[in-house]
Amino acid sequence: MPVPPFDTRVPAVLVRLDRNPFHHGTLGAARSLGRAGIPVHAVVEAADSPVARSRYVRSARPRPCPAASTELAALLLRVAAEITDTPSDHVLAVPLDDISALALARRRADLDGRILLPEQTEEQLLRVADKAALAATCARLGLPHPRTGLPAGADEAAAMAWALGLPVVAKWSRPWLLPAGAGLRSTTILRSLAEVRELYGRTSQAGSRLLLQELLPPGRGLDWFFHGYADSAGGCAAGATGRKERSWPDGAGLTAVGRWAPNPEVDRIARELLDALDYRGVCDLDFRLDRTTGAYHLLDFNPRPGAQFRLFADAAGLDVVRALHLDLTGRPVPPHSPAYGRRFVVENYAALSLLASPGRRYAPEPGAARRPAERAWFAADDPAPALAMGRAWLVHLLRKALTAARRRLSAGRPRHPATLPGPSARGSSTQLTQR
Repeated sequence: MPVPPFDTRVPAVLVRLDRNPFHHGTLGAARSLGRAGIPVHAVVEAADSPVARSRYVRSARPRPCPAASTELAALLLRVAAEITDTPSDHVLAVPLDDISALALARRRADLDGRILLPEQTEEQLLRVADKAALAATCARLGLPHPRTGLPAGADEAAAMAWALGLPVVAKWSRPWLLPAGAGLRSTTILRSLAEVRELYGRTSQAGSRLLLQELLPPGRGLDWFFHGYADSAGGCAAGATGRKERSWPDGAGLTAVGRWAPNPEVDRIARELLDALDYRGVCDLDFRLDRTTGAYHLLDFNPRPGAQFRLFADAAGLDVVRALHLDLTGRPVPPHSPAYGRRFVVENYAALSLLASPGRRYAPEPGAARRPAERAWFAADDPAPALAMGRAWLVHLLRKALTAARRRLSAGRPRHPATLPGPSARGSSTQLTQR
């Protein structure tokens, strides 16, 4: 079934408040909507972001600073006034990260009537975006979820980690609150009780609670995801399952290579969860199969498009972002036409994953047709973003290499002469070193 004509009178503004210039999902949204003839504008980390080089992005503005919901709402209304002809014209906002989705939901009343958004409140989104709230939601609904603890102190954190079994997964419940430059990651694998205590000690810096989770062993064919769009009536015509073939960090991170593959059990769980939550809008759910029980555990629920959503573009071009535009402009959303075997490759992260595990190979699903992969950055009709990303990625890797080299040099330098032990202490110093 061909996709119904889009209302190209309604432009889209892509919104991303995080500082990551390598977010390929933003570029995917620009290309998806732009190729359909929809005017695309962006609010991203900087006006010279790689996504701003896309031929499909008509204008790019830096995110508001501070990146608060009031400033974002005011900026979007100014953008809407600039890119439309009359104050009654609508503009679609597409949040590409959790903090943007929450900020827009918080200011929905200020934006209603001009900015089109799914009918979701901030409280509804927090039930799944907040990692601690997601664990409680799964417990309430009887949905498989890794065993999770919320420690109230360093000693309790160590006891919980021991009970869960090391290594353990540590997550900040609201990772969008992590401060820049603090060296804190949203998710960390901790392998000792000392690491658990040390990370808990940084709770005051993180801005949200630390939770500890049982680590479900990774492995081939165990990591799956579901991307869908729940329309204004609660239906989910656009929804599909995919399998991670490569990830970065290897075995535990974002999708570097994914394949559209059928998984009826994951599809059923995801759709039943959307119904139970009365969810509206785009979603990205991550699952891992527990080999010991045969149950798929929900690891994450992102209330916005996943970065690899373009994997699920069918033969007619329908994906969850196009479904969002169709629905909120009053067009019907046709059902997905499965394209099993279709692959999506994120060039920079796939290269890192390949270096980390060069021998890993995955066979296609039985009966799946071989199809060319879609690349996250390079596209023949839009090559400039890939070139800009490549330059930025090279600078990023060089900076990381220089930082690591400086650390090694600092660790190898002798102490300042004034701090060296005197002659009488050399013997004891040598003994301690030899131990």
